[in-house]
Amino acid sequence: MRLDKFLKVSRLIKRRTVANEACDAGRVMVNGKVAKASTTVKVGDVIAIQFAQKTLEAEVLKVEETVKKEEAADLYKIL
Repeated sequence: MRLDKFLKVSRLIKRRTVANEACDAGRVMVNGKVAKASTTVKVGDVIAIQFAQKTLEAEVLKVEETVKKEEAADLYKIL
């Protein structure tokens, strides 16, 4: 699954366009490397998102095309 779509489906970032912009600005890293929006996300990958003053790190536990809002947190684990 594409990185920008995973960020939206997992609700780590609210909208796909915002996820795209964050990737273009170099604020999203996958496994320690700056990632483009088209980067493929797999189970076990570690995603780091740089927000204004803090960095959020999450490990991918599942990759699914669609999930309900209540189940979105099951896709990742905060590190």
